[in-house]
Amino acid sequence: MSIRILPPPGAPRVLAAAQLSNSVGDGAFYASSALYFTRVIGLSPAQIGLGLTLAWAVGSVAGAPLGALADRSGPRGASVLLAVATGAAVGSFLFVRSFALFVAAAVLYAVAQCGLAAARQALLAGLVPPSARTAVLAHLQATLNAGLAVGAAVGGLALRYDTADAYRAVFVVDAVSFLLCAAVLLRLPAAARRRSAPHEPRLAVLRDRPYAVVTLLNAVLLLRMPLLSLAVPLWIVERTEAPGWLASALFLLNTLAVMTFQVRMARGVTGPATASRAVRRSGFVMAASCLVFALSAAAGLPPWGTVTVLVLGALLHVAGEMRQSAGAWQIGFALAPAAHVGQYQGFFGTGVPLARALGPLLLTWLLVVWGAPGWPVLGALFLGASLAMAPAVRWAERTARARPGAGAGAVTAAGAVAG
Repeated sequence: MSIRILPPPGAPRVLAAAQLSNSVGDGAFYASSALYFTRVIGLSPAQIGLGLTLAWAVGSVAGAPLGALADRSGPRGASVLLAVATGAAVGSFLFVRSFALFVAAAVLYAVAQCGLAAARQALLAGLVPPSARTAVLAHLQATLNAGLAVGAAVGGLALRYDTADAYRAVFVVDAVSFLLCAAVLLRLPAAARRRSAPHEPRLAVLRDRPYAVVTLLNAVLLLRMPLLSLAVPLWIVERTEAPGWLASALFLLNTLAVMTFQVRMARGVTGPATASRAVRRSGFVMAASCLVFALSAAAGLPPWGTVTVLVLGALLHVAGEMRQSAGAWQIGFALAPAAHVGQYQGFFGTGVPLARALGPLLLTWLLVVWGAPGWPVLGALFLGASLAMAPAVRWAERTARARPGAGAGAVTAAGAVAG
């Protein structure tokens, strides 16, 4: 079977190269940063959790304004500046010696990351035609996972040596990776600035209630992110007889599956209707994965049986993840007015920092503390949000059609200013 990670040549491939450059650094950062914060800086796990929760909460608020800035000033320039700012934020962790400084650095990091994500989406919208965006995003997601896998191996070397210098080297690698990302983004042509209609509010997305509901439902579905990285590893150790190393194996399985199949999963998603259908199907698959994970703690299950059940749950999880991702990408872009892609994508992207900020606390309590009964509850939450997505999308489409000047929001050559 042919595995194609990179998109076709041109702007999509440059975007993939930028994605790959910083995802390698991020993979190393994610794998080893927690031990740097505890063993080198001397923070407690509770302080790290509180600091990151505060940081991602602030980042979630900053995404829409920074996306709006990208719309007005030009998404390429904003993306480059925010990539540099993210690299500087990563580098600032090297100088942290207290909890207060850690929170300040984490807030800068989260704000820059959320802004960069919004600006990149606006840049993609300016360079890639609507019909190709979901496919390009699928390639970028596969590229992201490839970079994270390589980076995790780099971070693993720091864990192997377990010295302050090894951990600091990881932060240097991550900071440099964002500077490289900025340099790659400069190779792209300047996308158009987006002109707003006269007397239009600067943050129009905050008045778009249907889009807010769609964003909230997507945030619920994104609780899958800390599920595999945090909740499942704790579940394995605390509630099953499976070996602890299985958590890493399941994470690797997820990464390889997304690299291999995400592009194929996204092929049938071409508009809001097919996107809603993909999200609905993902809800059923995610609910099934939750029920399977719950069975892994069944009494009398032999170790090999527990491992088999957990692997099956992880396979269902990644299948649901890929369907949900493809549907969400299409929905987020399709419902955004052409003049406000950056701010709408910044707002839609708040689901990621919200999942990172609130997901660990919610999932730990629901699954690790409460135990097996928490899994069906989580599955019902996924299913309910996925079933509600299609009506919410139809509401948003009706609202968009009723908006004054609907259909005239696309950027034209005469109305665009080079960014």
